[in-house]
Amino acid sequence: MTAYQAPGVFCQFGIQRENMMTQCVLLNADYSFLNMVHWKRAFCLMAKGKVEVVRDTQQTIRNSSGKEFKVPAVMRLIKLIRTIYRSRVAFTKRNVLTRDRFQCAYCGTRKEKLSIDHIIPKSRGGQTTFENCVAACKACNLKKGGRTPSEAKMYLNLKAFQPTISEFLRIKFENLGVYEVLKELGVY
Repeated sequence: MTAYQAPGVFCQFGIQRENMMTQCVLLNADYSFLNMVHWKRAFCLMAKGKVEVVRDTQQTIRNSSGKEFKVPAVMRLIKLIRTIYRSRVAFTKRNVLTRDRFQCAYCGTRKEKLSIDHIIPKSRGGQTTFENCVAACKACNLKKGGRTPSEAKMYLNLKAFQPTISEFLRIKFENLGVYEVLKELGVY
């Protein structure tokens, strides 16, 4: 970053912060999904010649000499790397929030501070699994407390489920706004 920064602008790169797509989809050489990478990492991979750009975004970056580059949306590795396939999506707070599309399972609001609520409380033997946990806003989580949803007269707007890897990736791509691009490319 430079010493001077206008509000909401990366001055060194000339990009509006609020319009910047920060994540790029990284595909393996066989077009299977590998990971999401930050756009700065994407440029490093491009400079090293390890990837080819499949699809660009509308955003551009200007380097110190004034040359403009398009920010990639989807990239593909040139060399195939072997991956060990996981049998299921790992249980984390972030993955539960992604599965529930970052909205409260009880009231449906989309707030910044969401927590995880156990449908059957842990004090009653409830497990910490995808099938027993949902995203909940603080108000709903406090209102429900250590009771079951029926006891608290609160009902779930969505079903808690263990997502498959492909379901989870589709939801993640929809949240990022790149699912249609990948579908158009024939990846999904």
